[in-house]
Amino acid sequence: MTTRDRLLGLTVVLLWGLNFLAIHAGLEHFPPLFFAALRFAVMAVPVILFVPRPNVPLRWLLLYGIGFGTIQFAFLFLAMDQGMPTGLASLVLQSSAPFTVLLCVLFLGERMSGRQVIGISVAIAGMVVIGVDRATHGASAALLPVLLTLVAGLGWAFGNIGSRKARPDNALHLTLWMCVIPPIPLYALSLAVEGPSAGVDAITSVGSHTGLVALAGLAYVVVLGTAAGSGLWTYLLSRYPASRVAPFSLLVPIVGITAAWVFLDETPSPGEIVGGAIVIIGCFAGLTARRTAAPAIVTPPPAEVRVPA
Repeated sequence: MTTRDRLLGLTVVLLWGLNFLAIHAGLEHFPPLFFAALRFAVMAVPVILFVPRPNVPLRWLLLYGIGFGTIQFAFLFLAMDQGMPTGLASLVLQSSAPFTVLLCVLFLGERMSGRQVIGISVAIAGMVVIGVDRATHGASAALLPVLLTLVAGLGWAFGNIGSRKARPDNALHLTLWMCVIPPIPLYALSLAVEGPSAGVDAITSVGSHTGLVALAGLAYVVVLGTAAGSGLWTYLLSRYPASRVAPFSLLVPIVGITAAWVFLDETPSPGEIVGGAIVIIGCFAGLTARRTAAPAIVTPPPAEVRVPA
């Protein structure tokens, strides 16, 4: 990998790490499910008008959009609204990496190497350490946001399966068209859970201080977090094997936790720090391990797993 592309990878890390601050700003004003729907609706309109639809089977586009877009962001935003610390959210969401590998084994017939098994086991152990620490210091109410974030990571992993099976000619077009799927189901969930007036009240009061800050957060999530960050990530994946690119994603929690500490005065507990270090070590070991060959009867032959950021 060239020095220029390494710097691009670090740029993605910075954009995605600060993305959690932008989400926090948006949730200070908008209801979580409505904010998730709005986040994708803003992207969906120009995508439909100006971006060619990728020539991929509809079922895989739907799986990508429902898993990556609807489930991930619905549960992530709910978790942060329910008290999940911003920095810790950026870490626990990395559960999507081991979830992706496990789903590839279950549904795509891939095999894990011994090093991958050990790495995933270590990552899961780190998640358990974080969950136990949260439960010990804050009872069950503190554990619920962690569980919601884990569901978000599982949704991301299912989205990766859809993206993998779609095999698009233009990965960026697939990423952009994924944004067309979540707005309607997310808005329907918002109506059912938050009520019809919640989103209306947030929109009508958007001229307030918190509303303007939330709009700035929305703009960051859409323009920098999604368009710029995902675009650069797709570019890197098109030039290098996923095993070379994916480890950059393990730096995202470091940026997220540091930014939350600097700007939001969030201080992780010693247990969360230890658990986080274990998760990152386990994910790194799993992502950089060589996979064993898949059985000859599996068709199509397995390709490189594209692990999430």
